Amino acid sequence: MLIKKLNLLIVIVIFQFSFAIAQKNSNGGVAKSSLVAPLVDAANSRFFYFNSATRPFGMVNLSPDMNLRGTWNTGYRYNEDTIKCFSHIHCWEMSGIPVLPTTGIFKGHLGPDTYGSSYTHADEVVKAGYHKVVLKDYAITAELTSTNRVGFHRYTYPKSNDSYILFDFTTVLGSSETQSSKVNKANDHRIEGEVTMAATIRRPKPITVYFVAEFDKPFTTFGGWKNGTVIPTLSALEGEKTGVFVKFNTTQGEKRLMKVAISYVSIAEAQNNLKTELPAWNFDEIVKQSAENWDVMLGRIDVEGGTNVQQQRFYTDLFHALQGRRIVSDVSGTYIDNTGIAPLKKQVKLDANGKPKFNMYNSDSFWGAQWSLNTLWHLVYPEITEEFINCMLQMYDDGGLIPRGPSGGNYTYVMTGAATTPFITSAYLKGIKGFDINKAYEGMRKDHFPGGMMSKAGYEHTTFKGGGIEEYMDLGYVPFPLTPIKYGFI
Repeated sequence: MLIKKLNLLIVIVIFQFSFAIAQKNSNGGVAKSSLVAPLVDAANSRFFYFNSATRPFGMVNLSPDMNLRGTWNTGYRYNEDTIKCFSHIHCWEMSGIPVLPTTGIFKGHLGPDTYGSSYTHADEVVKAGYHKVVLKDYAITAELTSTNRVGFHRYTYPKSNDSYILFDFTTVLGSSETQSSKVNKANDHRIEGEVTMAATIRRPKPITVYFVAEFDKPFTTFGGWKNGTVIPTLSALEGEKTGVFVKFNTTQGEKRLMKVAISYVSIAEAQNNLKTELPAWNFDEIVKQSAENWDVMLGRIDVEGGTNVQQQRFYTDLFHALQGRRIVSDVSGTYIDNTGIAPLKKQVKLDANGKPKFNMYNSDSFWGAQWSLNTLWHLVYPEITEEFINCMLQMYDDGGLIPRGPSGGNYTYVMTGAATTPFITSAYLKGIKGFDINKAYEGMRKDHFPGGMMSKAGYEHTTFKGGGIEEYMDLGYVPFPLTPIKYGFI
């Protein structure tokens, strides 16, 4: 029954395809977000796989991290017994802004293996857009939610004269080392700064994350540490191997709220993201809005029949299909172009109302997506498809190639071929044409000739030989292996 209904839906969408139809939401029946089970496969996550306190394609993906070092088997890991931090960015070769509330003797300078806290799944609630967990070592109940670009925290503390929220800018997060940071106390309700995440084997240039953290109540102390030495009070701190904290007193059951807005462009843009998306302090309302956001997106497909477990599987998979690839432009449309010698602040074109015409995105390679996302997104989320194509063409303008898998405003070249070509062409064939079609053809053609994406393979950043297109043009086939001496391989 489940498969029959789904097949019927796809037929209907194909014959009645339009943006208006795709944007409709089913308002009847069980809320689709309640059928999502974020913990499915959470024991075997890549750093950017697990999702909880986030919106569809949100710049912020706020969630607990148990393992911090490496791309694989890191981030949220269901079978690990210690939460090291809550970090705000879990994205293709991107990470940043790890925080943790603590009480008692300060241990932030000793590293996450020391200050991390035990927890239990019995005290944990995980939904689409919301995460709740108890940090047992500190008797703190932590709740997390978000808007697109702002992480929203609610911590319930025990009675303590030594309550903290720490920001650790010494640790590895996923694939990336934390290279350096610069943080300033703006006032007793706000800190702001920038953190540079080092280059990785896939993302060849550093990327800076700017942030603003605001607190609903004043903190009494702003301090930090550098190279393992605590600095009890300060007004600003910068350099390598640094971290900062805010300190305050709490009564039993006292709730403290914190907003953390990010930008890849500037502190001012992070502040604007915060002001625009999260001006108030109503945590429960943002949890509700996040669930409603997920209901709208998941409700584009209304499945009937089958068991509750089968429906959970379907909507959990659909939930995952709206993750991983994330917004990297600000609410104003500013973004970082990192394809040249130095990072450049750039602006997406605005519409007649002064709003960005599309978002810029970070994205793993679209390798293999012709079997899955190309069909799903084009039929059910055509406006997302259109945004991605315009983002790709913006990168073509910036760096000269349509990307295979952009990260940090730059190309990554992971995988082979030119996988965005079937993405763009299949979208065009389904009637999605809200982009410069001539430019798209020009860019795709360039990608398929020597010097384009077809010349690159794997982690090839500075050469154009690994893809084998040169040999194919000469010989009519791609030999294996490619000649090491001729192509300068080591």
